[in-house]
Order: sequence, then C-alpha cells, then structure tokens
Amino acid sequence: MRIVILVFPGVQLLDVIGPLDVFHEAQRLLGRPVYQLDIVALAPGPVSGSSGVQLLPGSTINEEQAPIDTLLVAGSPEIDCALAEHPHAVQWLQQQARKVRRLGSVCTGTFALATAGLLDGHKATTHWNSTAQLATNYPCIEVVPDSIYVKDGSLYTSAGVTAGMDLALALVEEDLGRELALRVARELVMFFKRPGGQSQFSTHLSAQMSERSLIRDIQVWVVDHLGDELSLERLALLANMSPRNFSRIFKKETQTTPAAFVEGARIEAARRMLEDSALPLKRVADNCGFGDMNNLRRAFLRRLGVSPSDYRRRFQKDVSEDE
Repeated sequence: MRIVILVFPGVQLLDVIGPLDVFHEAQRLLGRPVYQLDIVALAPGPVSGSSGVQLLPGSTINEEQAPIDTLLVAGSPEIDCALAEHPHAVQWLQQQARKVRRLGSVCTGTFALATAGLLDGHKATTHWNSTAQLATNYPCIEVVPDSIYVKDGSLYTSAGVTAGMDLALALVEEDLGRELALRVARELVMFFKRPGGQSQFSTHLSAQMSERSLIRDIQVWVVDHLGDELSLERLALLANMSPRNFSRIFKKETQTTPAAFVEGARIEAARRMLEDSALPLKRVADNCGFGDMNNLRRAFLRRLGVSPSDYRRRFQKDVSEDE
C-alpha cells in the first residue's frame, strides 16, 4: 500500500514525521514491508518546515505518480498562501480523490481538502484553534471541533499535530488489525484510543474567552459558579440583556453558544476532579453542576467519547468507581 503525505511550505514537521513513524513501526513489528511511504511536494527541491528544518520530498504533484492507496495532507500556517500560489494543487487533489482508497488530512491540512470541495456535506475536524474559521469559511462542512480525528466514509481528518499519529494508528488498525496497532502504540508510548477531546479543555476554553469585558466577566462568573443554575435566561439577566441579544453577542464574541461554553467549563472541572480526587461520581456530578451521574455520563460521551469512569481509570491510578 502506497501512503503519500502532501506537504506545503512551512509544514508542521510532526504532521509528517509522526504519521510516517506510526506506519513504519507497524511494518517493522510485522516483519515485512506492507507500506510504501512517500512525501510529495508542490515544487522540486527541499521544503522548509515551520521550525526551519527542511524535508526532501521524493516527488512533486507535477510528476507522474504511482497509484496511491492513502493520501494525507499535512498542515501548515502557510497553506492558504500556498494554495493561492499553486492553484493546480487543488486540481491535483480533486483528481487524486477520485483514485485513492482513503483521503485525509492532519491539522490545518483540512483546509486544502475544504478548498478543493472534497469535504462538502461531510463531517470534518482540524486544529482546535482553526475549527471556527473552518466552519465560517466552509459552511457546507459539518465541523466536529472536539474530536481527535473524524472518519466520514473514506475521508479522514484529524486535529492538531500529534493527532495525526492517532489517525495513522487508526489506519494501521484498519489495515493490519487491532493487536498490531496495540503493539505499535506501546512501542511509541502513545494511547491506543486517546480519551478526551483534541486539546486540554483549559486551552480550549481560554481560546473562547471574549475580548469584550462584559462577556468575559460572565464567562469568569460561570467558571466560578458551575454548581449554580446557569440557564441562558439567568446569564442574560446578569449581563442586563435580553436572552436573544445576549446569545447573539456571546456567539459573535466567542464562536460558541452560552450552553456549549457552560457544558465545556463543567466538563473541564469534572476532568480535574476525576484526575485529582477519589470523589464518587455522584459528588463530581453535583459539584460541577450536572445534577446527576446520567447527565455527567452523557456529556462525557458526547464531548469526549469516553465515560467518566473510563476517563478516571485512564488518568488516575488505583481509583475505580461504578457509574
């Protein structure tokens, strides 16, 4: 199987090297070659990464390519400029999309697939700091902001940087089975199935804090009063606004809804309690404002993809609670 990673100038090197090492380790442990790993660039010559270190791709999009099984696009802060300077890159992606078995991206590489129209009508994710931009610029895409990676048919998109390794491990599992993928995870000292969202929620919430002092004050108040009743009506009253106007301004300033922000703050607090204490799950749910364990569990499964007790087992030793 030939796996190709398309790189742009300024590429984040871990977007490339991380997945390649996962695929390489899989075939090393298997004891036979199953993957042909290649890097393809827009033009001949070395490609400077964001750190200044250079990659030397094996070929360019202007050269005849051997059949590609899996094509991944690596992220770069310069990806928009590169696409504007190389419009044929979009055409190349569109052509390859009709041929490859799997098409995917790492980090902001999602924007290349989006520009090519290959994600329209599909679910996708990208680096947490760019999900709002992706949703705004490409409204035909169903953006999933809190996932490590998203699979939608034969399309795969992943979150920031190291999430590309999670995606590569999932592809190894598809190709070569769960047992080998587990061995790869152990060798590379990584989670086989990483719990939680694509970033620490403290980082995620900080990114959503408004620059507008009034909205920021409400957000800080929310974080300090998670056990209180935090309905839209109450928050609007604190802001001395109508619920409709408060909701509109909050969304404009933070790129998220009041309800989503409240739930995210409660989940972050619950995560810290699960990691740092042996409190029963009922107490965690009460302290964080979820009301009962069922609400806590549903929120964790929806946002993080794991139950609270699974999360605790992964992150805290010698603690077990029944839900």
